[in-house]
Amino acid sequence: MRTHFDSLLSERTKRPDPENTFDIESFLYMSYWYGGLFVVIEGWQELRLKDPQVDPLLLSKNVDLLRRYRNGVFHFQRIYFDNRIVEFMRDGENCVGWVRQLNNEFGRFFLSWCDRMKAKSSSVNT
Repeated sequence: MRTHFDSLLSERTKRPDPENTFDIESFLYMSYWYGGLFVVIEGWQELRLKDPQVDPLLLSKNVDLLRRYRNGVFHFQRIYFDNRIVEFMRDGENCVGWVRQLNNEFGRFFLSWCDRMKAKSSSVNT
């Protein structure tokens, strides 16, 4: 979803919207990405994984706000822009930068983990 969201943002910069509106398609991709990112946080915490770059990011108050955002996105809401969605954007600390940084650090961690598992597997098979 992050890739689709970034692609839409890139298109928007090539064809600026004179009214500078944030359309529904962009919002859908962003919300799916943000909600999915919280699922990774849940798994990280449940598995008690540790990393010196990830762990400080998870001390942010944004984690709980993102949990609420995820609930607002993935559970039925009578009001489309439920307070839980608005709270993350309004009350979060540098929420966009934080989401991107956390996403990048998770990516780095899990790619490194996959490389270690692949190397371990190939050393066992030789």
